[in-house]
Order: sequence, then C-alpha cells, then structure tokens
Amino acid sequence: MAGIKVERMSEKDLKEKGINSWPIWEKEVSRFDWHYDSQEMCYILKGKVTVRTKDGKSTSFGEGDFVTFPKGLACVWDIKEPVRKHYNFS
Repeated sequence: MAGIKVERMSEKDLKEKGINSWPIWEKEVSRFDWHYDSQEMCYILKGKVTVRTKDGKSTSFGEGDFVTFPKGLACVWDIKEPVRKHYNFS
C-alpha cells in the first residue's frame, strides 16, 4: 500500500479538480484513530495535523496542502490546530 501523499497545487489545478465544490469537514484540536475504507483526497483550508501510521511513520500537513490517503490505511490523527478541509472519497 502506498503511503500518505502531501503536495502543493496551483490555483489552476484546484479549480480543474473542482475542489471548492467538495464538502467541508471541520474538527477541533483532538486525537483519534481512523481507518480509510476508500481513498480520500483533501485540501487543507486551515489547521495543522500530524498523522501517524501503524508502522510508526508520521506525516504532518497544514494550510494549503493537498493530501491523499490510500484505501486501507489505519492511522491516528493528531490535530494540533483546528482543521477545516475540503474532502472527497473515491
């Protein structure tokens, strides 16, 4: 299984993917377990997050990052600053 992918996208790329029409999810500072039943792509509007996978690897991301989580990933979300993101499952 591929890992978490964090990238920066241009305004053009964001527009072409229609990200502004995706639903929005918000969460306060917290820590919780999560499992992805399908791939998730999200664009972070605000906040700071570190996600740790079961193999001990951690990935941090925040405002302006486009993040892809692979189907089947089990992890722990550690939200350092309240997060707001557009998201899409496929």
